[in-house]
Amino acid sequence: MTLLDIGCGWGFLLIEAAKKYKIKGTGITLSHEQYGEFKKRIKEENLQDYLDVKLMDYRDLPKSGKTFNRVVSVGMVEHVGRENYQLFNDCVSQVLNDGGIFLLHFISALKEHPGDACIKKYIFPGGVVPSLREMLSAMAEDNFHVLDVENLRLHYNKTLLCWEKNFREHLDEISRMFDQRFIRMWDLYLSACAATFHNGIIDLHQILAIKGINNDLPMVRWY
Repeated sequence: MTLLDIGCGWGFLLIEAAKKYKIKGTGITLSHEQYGEFKKRIKEENLQDYLDVKLMDYRDLPKSGKTFNRVVSVGMVEHVGRENYQLFNDCVSQVLNDGGIFLLHFISALKEHPGDACIKKYIFPGGVVPSLREMLSAMAEDNFHVLDVENLRLHYNKTLLCWEKNFREHLDEISRMFDQRFIRMWDLYLSACAATFHNGIIDLHQILAIKGINNDLPMVRWY
């Protein structure tokens, strides 16, 4: 089975998939640091026959000539911009085989809004939080049939609290790398985001969809 990870980060998802399920995976990223580290990890794990990573923009996927059985994107679509949601889904559709599965995992909002000005200026320049309904609408235009939608809001609250704890436990190391202004800003960011997830100001949705119709999949939620 072939798996594409759009915005693959440091490669953990693909590495686990290759180890556990022997998939043939490709990750794409725009980060030179992530690209280099993922390449290193592939070699360290002896997964050269299973995995590859490319410095590539998602908009270049259709002309890559490759197609996949599965596509996943975790925490990346928040960075493409509201005007590009349809284009993002179009590109996924063009590289996903008919009957293939698309898993889209993203921070979401109840309604469309421009987002927090502080976060957009200091943490995620250009970032926009999609609403669930506008992402579902864009997916429908590409004949994606939704199998499942899950809200992991409280999971991400716990995740951010763990990040905050880890951050505080390593302040001595961090202070040697960054100044106090950054440390205060990052501390506020982690704590504030944990609170926004706890209070339902933002959500974390995971959409599982099929390109077209595939009646050979399980009829109940997969665990």
